[in-house]
Amino acid sequence: MGTTPTRPLHAVTEVEPRLTFRTIHGYRRAVRIAGSGPAILLVHGIGDNSETWRGIIPHLARNHTVIAPDLLGHGRSDKPRADYSVAGFANGLRDLLAVLDIDRVTVIGHSLGGGVASQFTYQFPELVERLVLVCAGGVSREVHPVLRLGAVPGFALGLRVVQVPGVPAALESTGRQISALCRASGYSRPSVLHDAADGMRVVAGHSDATGHRAFIKTLRAVVDWRGQAVTILDRSYLYEHIPVQIVWGERDGLLPVAHAHLAHSAIPDSRLEIFSESAHFPFHDEPDRFVATVQNFIATTQPAAFDRQRWRHTLESGLRTTDISGSPADRLAVLDAIDATERSAT
Repeated sequence: MGTTPTRPLHAVTEVEPRLTFRTIHGYRRAVRIAGSGPAILLVHGIGDNSETWRGIIPHLARNHTVIAPDLLGHGRSDKPRADYSVAGFANGLRDLLAVLDIDRVTVIGHSLGGGVASQFTYQFPELVERLVLVCAGGVSREVHPVLRLGAVPGFALGLRVVQVPGVPAALESTGRQISALCRASGYSRPSVLHDAADGMRVVAGHSDATGHRAFIKTLRAVVDWRGQAVTILDRSYLYEHIPVQIVWGERDGLLPVAHAHLAHSAIPDSRLEIFSESAHFPFHDEPDRFVATVQNFIATTQPAAFDRQRWRHTLESGLRTTDISGSPADRLAVLDAIDATERSAT
């Protein structure tokens, strides 16, 4: 695990993102764009939207074109009855980049967006220069019970309480107070309370019926009552020739930091950065360090050059235990995580 020096983030007004819309397959997609230069694609988590990146976009946009979409069913994008699978989101990102005339990107994905970013890299490696996984979903089956509730009958009906006038604002206010109390107390163990403000903000953002329905469909596409039903570990060996940076909050109560170490062991030559003062939103908790980490990663790596023949050969070779770094115990942990997720999906 490396240590990246931090620096304060100052207001940057000249590269503030502009919100624009594109219609793809008949559905309107919202996307925030800022800056110029090599492209960075930011992919938010489940139930969230591109606003979550607002604090860091201007700083990354100093030297890059930053593209931050609202995934279909999220934010200000349309919320149709559609495919809300990880693969479906990856397809949507490819189509959006084509419409924007962007050929290649460094893709940064948070939470569910990390799983989507990984799937995007797997499906369209020719479009990816680098991959950054931030508290990424889809590593191992283990997940906080609050997310498993999404598969329980009646959960969707209970969540509709946020459609009652006044409830969203009350949830957001309560979340901010809980987070403030948690941090003021110096509580350092992993806990969802650390991110209560963001959690309540995400839930409150689905007060309309269509957004509510899209949120439930997205959640149930990746999580069931046994935990996460998909994993990136079984195909992580394919990223051997793509620079990968993993960022995780040590206090993450939704997706435990152990997942960071599993992913690091499974992805050849990946970099790992653990943020000791962060939970599930390290770019909110330690934005200066997050920006510095991303900038350093981009500056010290060469963009991947896609080679179809090499990709085909890697696929034919498949996952080998020698591809997994670390001790024999690390290798066994990765293989056990793959097996556990596969069993949970059957």
